[in-house]
Amino acid sequence: MSAETASKTVLSLVSGPPLDAEPGLGALTLPGFLREVTAEYGGREAVVLRSPEGDTRWTYAELWERATEVARALRACGLDKGGRVGVLMTNRPEWLAAVFGTSLAGGVAVALSTFSTASELDDLLRISGVSALLFEREVPKTDFADVLTGLEPQIAEAAPGALRSARYPFLRHLAAVGDAPSAAGIEGWADFLARGGRVPRELVEATAEAVRPSDPAVLFFSSGSTSRPKGIISAHRGVAVQMWRFRRMFGFGPEDGVRCWTANGFFWSGNFAQALGSTLAAGGALVLQRVFAAGEALELMEAERVNFPVAWPHQSAQLESAPGWADVDLGALRFVDTAGPLARHATVRTDWTEPGRAYGNTETFTITTCFPACTPPEVHAGSSGEPLPGVTVKIVDTLTGAVVPRGEHGEICVKGPTLMLGYAGTPLDETLDADGFFATGDGGRLDAAGRLFWEGRLTDIIKTGGANVSPLEVDEALAAHPGVKVAKTVGVPHETLGEAVVACVVAHGGARPDAEELRAFARERLASYKVPRHVLFFAEDDLALTGSAKIKSGDLRELAARRLAP
Repeated sequence: MSAETASKTVLSLVSGPPLDAEPGLGALTLPGFLREVTAEYGGREAVVLRSPEGDTRWTYAELWERATEVARALRACGLDKGGRVGVLMTNRPEWLAAVFGTSLAGGVAVALSTFSTASELDDLLRISGVSALLFEREVPKTDFADVLTGLEPQIAEAAPGALRSARYPFLRHLAAVGDAPSAAGIEGWADFLARGGRVPRELVEATAEAVRPSDPAVLFFSSGSTSRPKGIISAHRGVAVQMWRFRRMFGFGPEDGVRCWTANGFFWSGNFAQALGSTLAAGGALVLQRVFAAGEALELMEAERVNFPVAWPHQSAQLESAPGWADVDLGALRFVDTAGPLARHATVRTDWTEPGRAYGNTETFTITTCFPACTPPEVHAGSSGEPLPGVTVKIVDTLTGAVVPRGEHGEICVKGPTLMLGYAGTPLDETLDADGFFATGDGGRLDAAGRLFWEGRLTDIIKTGGANVSPLEVDEALAAHPGVKVAKTVGVPHETLGEAVVACVVAHGGARPDAEELRAFARERLASYKVPRHVLFFAEDDLALTGSAKIKSGDLRELAARRLAP
C-alpha cells in the first residue's frame, strides 16, 4: 500500500509481497509436488505406521509407486479429469496413496472425516458428488461398510463398480482398506488395485503431467464451531503453495531429519498442510497414529525418535497427564514450542517457538497471515501475523462494508493465491465481494505495522453494557493461570447489560481454583468490563467439540445459560 501523509487516515488494507517473491516454492500441483520430493528424497523414509500385525514403512519412492497404483486403478474405473474421489480413512499410508493417486489420475480428492455420523456422511456424499469412495472399513466404534449399506442398501447387492443409486447418482465404485468387505458392491483393497493392471503406466504419467496449477485439486469440508460444514474446492496451486510455505514457516530443511508424529486427521486442511506438507517438503518422515491415544502416542514418539509432534492443545494436555509421562524418553523432541506442555517434560531441551502467530481458514487452505518460527515477541507483538506473499487483508465495517481506519475493529476479509475456487454448489459471486475478497466472518484489526490481530468469530463477540469484548482475549488471560487447563468465554443474555461475560473453565487435574480467584487473576490483566461476571467450572467431557477440536460456542452458551438460570 502506498504511504499515507500524516493528515490522511491510514485504512486497514495491507498486502504482502508478490507471490513470485516467496522463497522455497517448488512445483505448484500435487503430482508435481510428489514428483519433486520423490526425485530429491527417493530412498528416505517417508511414512511409518506401527501395528501389531506388522509395521508399514514406505520410502518416498514407494509412496510414489503406491500412489501410482491407486491412479491406475482409478483410471481403470473410468475416472476422468475433474472426477471426484472420496477418501474416508484415518491417518494411514493408504490415505496418502489415495489422495496423491487421485491427483496423479487427474481427479479431485474429497477428504471425508472419519468422525462423521451416518447422517453427516450422507450429507457429505450428497454435497461432494464423488464417483468413487475409498474408505477404511473399521475405525473405533464404526464399521463404515455397515454405515454405507444402511444409507444405500443397493451397495449390498450391486456388483463391484456397477452401483446405480438414486441417492448418490454419481457414485459407482467403493473400495475398502481393512477386513474383507461385507457387501457385494464393495471391493477389497487388493482387488481394487488389481484393476489398474490393464492401465499403462505411461497413461498415468501423462495425466499427471497434464494437471495444471489452476485445476481443482481437493475438496475439504469446513469444521466451524457455528455452522454445518461446507464443501470447499481448492486449486492445485493453493494447496501446493501452502505445503511448501509451511516448510519455510517452520524453518525445516533436509538436514533436520524431520520426524513428525500426528494423530490429527489429514482430512482437516490445517493438518494436511502443516504436518504432511511441511514434513514431505523437507524430506522428513510422517509417523502416523490412526486414532489418538495419549499413552500409545508417547511410546510411539520415543520408539520412532520423533522430533516434531503436531497436536491440538487438548491432546497435549492429555499427553502430559498420561500414566507413562514421567517415564518416557522424549529427548529427541526438538521442534516443540517452549510454552507448550511437551517442552516441560524432563527429557526435553528446546528454545524453539512455533509459527503459531498465524491466521487462516479452510477457504484459504490454511494460513494467510503468519510469522515464521522463532519470531521474537517484539516483532509479532502478540498478533496473528502479517500478510503472506500474494495475500491482501482488509478490515471492513460489518454493516457498510467500508474499509475502516487502522486500529479499528471490523470483519477480516482476505484474498490471495490460495483462496478457494468456491463452495460446492454455490456460485462464486455469492461468496466474494465485488473486489474479490472473501469475508471470513471473523473479527479483527490491523495495527500501524500491518500486523493482524484476530479477535474471534463476529458471532462470538460479546456485547456487554455497550462495549465489545473479544472472548479470545479473556480466554488467553485465564489460560495463563496455572490451574486452568481450558478456558472458553461466552456471552450469556443479561437483562440490563445485554450480555454478561461468562468464563467456562476446565481445571488442571489436582488444581482447585475458585471463581473469585480467577476473577481476581483476570482483573490484573483485563479492563474491568472484560472481567467475567461469572466463572463456571466444567469437566472436559462437558465441552462439546467439533471434529477439529473447536469448542461449539452455541452449545456452550446454552449450557452456561442453563447453569446460571436459577
